[in-house]
Amino acid sequence: MSLPLCVDLDGTLLRSDALHEQLLLALTRWHVLRRVPGWLWHGIARLKKELAAAVPLDVATLPYDSALLDYLRQQRARGRRLILATAADRSVAEAVNRHLGLFDSVIASDAGENLRGRAKAARLCAVFGARRFCYVGSGRGDLPVWRHAAAAVLARSGHGIVGAVRARTGIEARIGSARRHLASFARALRPHHWSKNLLVFAPLLAAGAISDGAGWLAALSMFGAFCCTASGIYLINDLTDLAADRRHPRKRARPFASGDLPIVYGVAGAPVLIGLGLFAALQRGGTGAAAIVGGYAAMSLAYSLKLKEKPLVDVFGLAALYSVRVFGGGVASQHPISLWLLMFSSFLFFSLACTKRDAEMIAATDGELRRRGYRSEDRRILETMGVGASFVSSMVLGLYVQSDAIEQWNHPQWLWMMVPLLLFWQCRLWLATSRGYMLDDPIVYASRDWVSQGVAVLLAIVYLLAVAPF
Repeated sequence: MSLPLCVDLDGTLLRSDALHEQLLLALTRWHVLRRVPGWLWHGIARLKKELAAAVPLDVATLPYDSALLDYLRQQRARGRRLILATAADRSVAEAVNRHLGLFDSVIASDAGENLRGRAKAARLCAVFGARRFCYVGSGRGDLPVWRHAAAAVLARSGHGIVGAVRARTGIEARIGSARRHLASFARALRPHHWSKNLLVFAPLLAAGAISDGAGWLAALSMFGAFCCTASGIYLINDLTDLAADRRHPRKRARPFASGDLPIVYGVAGAPVLIGLGLFAALQRGGTGAAAIVGGYAAMSLAYSLKLKEKPLVDVFGLAALYSVRVFGGGVASQHPISLWLLMFSSFLFFSLACTKRDAEMIAATDGELRRRGYRSEDRRILETMGVGASFVSSMVLGLYVQSDAIEQWNHPQWLWMMVPLLLFWQCRLWLATSRGYMLDDPIVYASRDWVSQGVAVLLAIVYLLAVAPF
């Protein structure tokens, strides 16, 4: 008869860590967070016990390793005894067991003992006897247990772990491959969203200052600052939306939600990236540019944590976040935005914000709409406001071309061509949204849409004709 199979939870059966998940929840609840130091003073086992009671996990949405689950079900079908042996608190382990309905018994930490490493090995040896059990683990923290196990099952373990395990016991099976944290971290930064930060170059283009090398270098530095800061905010946004993302059919594949990337990468990476963004802005654009990037970070955090749940406030907030990039580019390049550019961009960005929210409402369930503060019938008024803003932005551009504020252009008559081109582009975005094609930010969508790319090329040609010296 096969020896009992003892299975680790954190990082093995679960592609995340229960303690890290609970600490993340505690960060958003001050009445819990302020008590963490006192619990920790009495030991890590006490901390796990208190957190499990204060911030219980929704075990149904946690990212389990599907390949390992299949293997365990096969072993159970053959009559093998399965034991969940984890350093997580017993209440968490029992909840997982009730959800999966897979294990015959549970061995876990309690308020008096943190069942990790050597402590877990000693407990399993006391229950089953040395070399009388097999153990499923994944990392170096499991090596003390494998030393006393009859055989090992490795889940997503790297080559270094495999070699270390072979020196201690036999390997019964290997399941999955090691996670590539660097690739997952790069994906969590959402570099495809950096295209929105190209707005920092708008003041230079609006001023016709294509030959201002110093201005372009300063704007480029601001572009990097916004990219770093935005990526830091995206990490925070993904961490705060972890539970909601895991219920979403598409967002559950994000690095943190899926368990491809440990939570600690986000907690450590977010402040570093935001700090780099502030430093880059300060070095090239001075305190004014740094203040704008800091304001952008504060606004983004407020939006991620609360404002996105408020109807109308959310779309005005999104529009403001677009506008801040333009202001930042103007301050850094020393080409402040004009009143005309401010009016045009405000209506354009409001329309884009409405497009983004409308696309999300099309794909959302009733529960998700309620969390956003909207109802399904609100789509019509949101679309009306957004489409109206599109036409107003084109009207403002037309009035600008007709005004006396165009002396910096050598051939301003060419600017008239921008009016129908930009209106066509915005109308296309709305059409794509109504048909359900818009699955992301409208600027990100446009960067991948061949028609939008064609419009961008035509706009660039018109712009060059307007500034041409001949």
